[in-house]
Amino acid sequence: MLSAVANRFGVQESEITSDADLTKTTLIDPGVLLIIPNYITEETSPNIQLLPDAEMIFSFTSADFNVKEYVQQQGGYISKFRDYLGSTGWINGDDAVKRLAYENSINPRLLLALLEFESRWVRGQPVDNFHKDYPMGFDDYHYKGMSIQLTWVINNLAIGYYSWRAGTLTHLEFEDGSRLRIDPRLNAGTVALQYFFSRNYNRSQWEQIIDPEAGFPAMYRDMFGDPWARAEAIGDIFPSALNQPPLVLPFESGYEWSLTGGPHNAWGQINPEIYGNKNSVYAAIDLAPSTAHSGCEKTKTWVVAASPGLVVRSDNGAVMVDLDGDGYEQTGWNLLYMHIAKEDRIPAGTWLETDDRIGHASCEGGVSTGTHLHFARKYNGEWVTADGPIPFIIDGWRVVAGGKAYEGTLVKDDKTIIADPVGQKWSNIFREENKNE
Repeated sequence: MLSAVANRFGVQESEITSDADLTKTTLIDPGVLLIIPNYITEETSPNIQLLPDAEMIFSFTSADFNVKEYVQQQGGYISKFRDYLGSTGWINGDDAVKRLAYENSINPRLLLALLEFESRWVRGQPVDNFHKDYPMGFDDYHYKGMSIQLTWVINNLAIGYYSWRAGTLTHLEFEDGSRLRIDPRLNAGTVALQYFFSRNYNRSQWEQIIDPEAGFPAMYRDMFGDPWARAEAIGDIFPSALNQPPLVLPFESGYEWSLTGGPHNAWGQINPEIYGNKNSVYAAIDLAPSTAHSGCEKTKTWVVAASPGLVVRSDNGAVMVDLDGDGYEQTGWNLLYMHIAKEDRIPAGTWLETDDRIGHASCEGGVSTGTHLHFARKYNGEWVTADGPIPFIIDGWRVVAGGKAYEGTLVKDDKTIIADPVGQKWSNIFREENKNE
């Protein structure tokens, strides 16, 4: 969007000119010519594309990639490793990587490449005893173990990727306190890598790591072939004039629900003590049914399908619905319904029509302080910001972000619903009766 471009180049939106109409709220189409003043006098990061966006997110380039098969063929440490997850118990290392890829919508090739680069887990053995417990080299006892180390990686990649998309990230900060402006011509996948490596290395090390001929990009090609060829084969992530399909409120009429969370992270949580006050992707909102008591109370009210689609995943509290019905959550529009109780939850492989029942809101599937539905969109494997160039509109209600995560409103005509974590009256929302009922 235009504001993001302006921030990257350090100019005002009004200073950007083009023959195209730049007043639309949708994304700027690829190939549109923008004329931008060059005011940047700072040193910038290298203008070298390191990784295509499609190899960062869980795009269709990953559809033919079998994590288990690849890991077992390499025969490294992870091929026999088992990790313990509090939510599911013991899990094989390759299954843990696959699960992280699906849940966070990130490319599994990238996770394996970073794991190999930092610790040699994939094609060999850990470089030392420290990297057995901290394979990504992040020395914090809260982040001990492979899955939690990779979660730290994913969060940093998401900050770099989506903050660059939004135009809120313009500089890299290294451990010695030095700063470097990000070259405004770079793609989001490249910035995500530059940002991630700047978090754990000094400037000199960072320059060697991002060297496309001898650093991480070279190792990535050695492991998985040409990522740019795969990206070119699937085309642009966001096509021209993309719009969200019609959605209804994901609960039945006649019941009181509340907007308990405005736009916030699509998956997981960003700890400001670890990541600073940087945003990831605020793609999700929270809706909660009215219950007699606060906390994780069972409810008989139903979460329903906001749009027709195929259930492609139903486990660990998550139901992912593929709206184009091709069976791949890496393509087209997909809707995440999170914290769906196991009891009565719709199974994978089911085709849903609008208003078909999905299950009951709960606290299952992740960190939660109360029964609610976490609701988010993604397109071609990329989380779509709730209050961004492709508006999140549900039954005519438009999602508007607040000043911080979880703050925000739903706006429709002259009516406004204000997010409130305990569901006070100003957060209440009722779905109008279906005229066809």
